[in-house]
Amino acid sequence: MRFETPLIPGTLVRRYKRFLADVILDSGEAVIAHCPNSGSMLSVDRPGSEVWLSRSPNAKRKLPLTWELVRVGGALVGINTGRPNSLVAEGIAAGSIPELSGYASLRREVRYGRNSRIDLLLESDDRPPCYVEIKNVTLRRGGGASPAEFPDAVTARGAKHLAELTAVAAAGGRAVMLYLIQRPDADRFELARDIDPAYGRAFLTAREHGVEMLCYGCSVSIEGIYLDRVIDMCDGSRNRGLRRGEPGGVED
Repeated sequence: MRFETPLIPGTLVRRYKRFLADVILDSGEAVIAHCPNSGSMLSVDRPGSEVWLSRSPNAKRKLPLTWELVRVGGALVGINTGRPNSLVAEGIAAGSIPELSGYASLRREVRYGRNSRIDLLLESDDRPPCYVEIKNVTLRRGGGASPAEFPDAVTARGAKHLAELTAVAAAGGRAVMLYLIQRPDADRFELARDIDPAYGRAFLTAREHGVEMLCYGCSVSIEGIYLDRVIDMCDGSRNRGLRRGEPGGVED
């Protein structure tokens, strides 16, 4: 996914009220940007960090600038939770997610379950529909080989999504939970059970009932973000995607 227009660099002053961020642009201008992330943003919202913003083509928008990237250590991290659905859809179309290949159509935000919407619904005449829920992952505590983690805050909504997928799988349907890591410095993933034990329990229940757990990582630059590799899941869930460099796998 290429950004539609060149990103605007700046320095984060503070993030507040969940959806607002004060930024000093490299030009010296002080702006308020929209923060498209409702999580705690633990580890990725430190004041003084380098950030990059996109500008909306809608001149009537109250906040025309949106926070897209932040530099953490030497890595760029994508914090916009509005991007993962498109990134995964793009990956499916490109054949980069073999577990989700072979479907004739893809629909977004389809109503299902108890007043829920599934991120992606894959359909074909020759197989049952596949319900795909996607979670953006930015949390990484520590350096070295420390894993990326989810969630970064208590998420009753996330647990509800797992329960909805569990119901689909228990009824004989295909349900997939896909964690998308928008940072290039993590090659492992695990649940942050210390942050939200209830989500951890919902994850185990979902897996026991047949919900498939997948995890993919992204390359991130100021030009764009691309799904590029399978990520190992530390809890033992089997991600059946192909590793980068394997025959038929994702290319560098």
